[in-house]
Amino acid sequence: MQKPILESSILAAEALTPKLFVDHDGNICAAGEKSRGICQVSTDAGDMAGIGVIGEFIVTAGGAVAIGDQVESDASGRAITQSAGEVNGRALTAAAAAGDEIVIVHDPVG
Repeated sequence: MQKPILESSILAAEALTPKLFVDHDGNICAAGEKSRGICQVSTDAGDMAGIGVIGEFIVTAGGAVAIGDQVESDASGRAITQSAGEVNGRALTAAAAAGDEIVIVHDPVG
């Protein structure tokens, strides 16, 4: 279940897929990149995309993630356990494998 505190929109620089990290330029996040938010709806390039900015949001995992892990973006905008990249949140639920959906607390400032 999502619990948004702040949602916003951004001009999509490319086609965006829901439940992936979005950067500050309207692209799917690259590996380790700081996210502006999580895409909420499928969006074509050039359209305004709804993104979740602060709160609890569902995101697609790029691999196994444990509850409490800090997460970063992989090369496809999915959440993976943070290692060297920018922290984009903390996992509230676990993922066993890539493609699982997890809930994270996302705060682009923290």
